[in-house]
Amino acid sequence: MMKLSNKLQKLPTQFFASLVQKVNAAIAEGRDVINLGQGNPDRPTPPHIVSALQLAAEDPQTHKYSPFQGIQQLKEAAANFYKREYGVDIDPNREVAILGGSKIGLVELPIAVLNPGDYMLLPDPGYPDYLSGVVLGDVHYDTLPLTEDNDFLPDYESLSDEIKQRAKLMYLNYPNNPTGATATLEFFQQTVDFAKQNDVAVVHDFAYGALGFDGERPPSFLQIEGAKEVGVELYTLSKTYNMAGWRVGFAVGNADIIAALNLIQDHLFCSIFPAIQHAAIAALNEDQHCVEEQLAIYERRRNVFIEEAHRIGWDVVAPKGSFFAWLKVPEGYTSEQFADLLLEKANVAVAAGNGFGEYGEGYIRVGLLVDESRLKEAISRIEALGLFKGEPISITKSN
Repeated sequence: MMKLSNKLQKLPTQFFASLVQKVNAAIAEGRDVINLGQGNPDRPTPPHIVSALQLAAEDPQTHKYSPFQGIQQLKEAAANFYKREYGVDIDPNREVAILGGSKIGLVELPIAVLNPGDYMLLPDPGYPDYLSGVVLGDVHYDTLPLTEDNDFLPDYESLSDEIKQRAKLMYLNYPNNPTGATATLEFFQQTVDFAKQNDVAVVHDFAYGALGFDGERPPSFLQIEGAKEVGVELYTLSKTYNMAGWRVGFAVGNADIIAALNLIQDHLFCSIFPAIQHAAIAALNEDQHCVEEQLAIYERRRNVFIEEAHRIGWDVVAPKGSFFAWLKVPEGYTSEQFADLLLEKANVAVAAGNGFGEYGEGYIRVGLLVDESRLKEAISRIEALGLFKGEPISITKSN
């Protein structure tokens, strides 16, 4: 019988897969579960993008292989997007890599630019799939602790000399999953300085770049002078344009890192279905009013959810970006215990914070990916448990 390779056996358990299994089991029992644990946008892709796909799919030319490194017009659209939105100049020929979703790039990069045994730096808490690249690249990692007292930004000065010296690659993600924190241009300047002083390449996961609240626009890492000398930024259309299932994104920035990404993809893929690339061009180039509308919806949901949480005595902080809220669990519970309790007793699914790393313990992540009425109902169900007024209740099911 064929067995998994040693490398595949070392891969981390898919955190979101186990969460989905728990939720699906509850739904199979006939329970009305409000799923706040997912990270899947709940609204449809804007009609003009769907129409662009339909039109492109009718053209027989799109039925052929795509150029291995993507359609030139999509690279140009990515460069135009960065110039329009962030004032950043991007060379479409040397500084863009087309990706089948940004996750692919995040997993590929340790394989593409590190050697077995090298070290990288990962945020904690952070997106669990970063660890997949660690295993597949046969590399090691140290963590960048993200704590509330530092606004969920890493403190570079707190890192030991040993960690600084051995790190060759660093991942950042702002607006942040899971904390909802945002970064400032001042922080990104510190990051560029740190990278140059310690010869560390930077990868900024900008998946939630369009989602900043209270009139604050999340900055691009590449807006800092010298950023392209040390790193790249990964952008996905999944969140900005509700195109999660379409699997399309891109990396921009440092030409050497982009060349490494393009090379590894030459050996793994034949790029993305050309019609999807044409739809992505429409998304990036055409009217952006749909992005503004989407942001307004998420901000209203955030406000409703946070107001309701405060109403029942839950001391939570409103996220500054992304479509997630990062909430402390009541005293007496671990993250996983509290998440299991909410699913069992209130039919509310959330993601346990420890699934995002050691520093995620004591928190849960909530996705603002249901309408306002369901968010209110979720808080009402939690209120009925009396968690913020009395003693912790047991998570053991009664007979």
